[in-house]
Amino acid sequence: MTGKPFRVLPCITPENRHFWTGGADGELRFMRCGDCRYWIHPPAPICPECLSKEIEIEAASGRGVIHTYTINRKEWYPNLHPPYPIAIVSLDEQEDLRLTTNIVDCAVDEVEIGMPVEVVFEEYDEVYLPMFRPRRGS
Repeated sequence: MTGKPFRVLPCITPENRHFWTGGADGELRFMRCGDCRYWIHPPAPICPECLSKEIEIEAASGRGVIHTYTINRKEWYPNLHPPYPIAIVSLDEQEDLRLTTNIVDCAVDEVEIGMPVEVVFEEYDEVYLPMFRPRRGS
């Protein structure tokens, strides 16, 4: 069997559209407070740091490090063959700005905590799932 693996896709709403569709432009987009500049994820109507309602959409660099990970060894979905790494990535912009994601383009035994990574997107119709691969040139 070839093609993309089965993925459970998110329901796109006005509040999260920026995040799930930003990959069309190669951007990893988040909400950000216009007052204190805190990055907000998951989306929220007010800043959890300063309670401002001045929320903007901004692209992050898409660069980070693997905070922690596990290796999945069970086949859950068609065409998503184990083993594969599932990681929490801390983005460079803010240590607590984290995503749970897959690590791609990397051998399972090469994944390690602290590894520098960069975002790549897997497209499914209008949804662009952020995945991470080892950072080039690091």
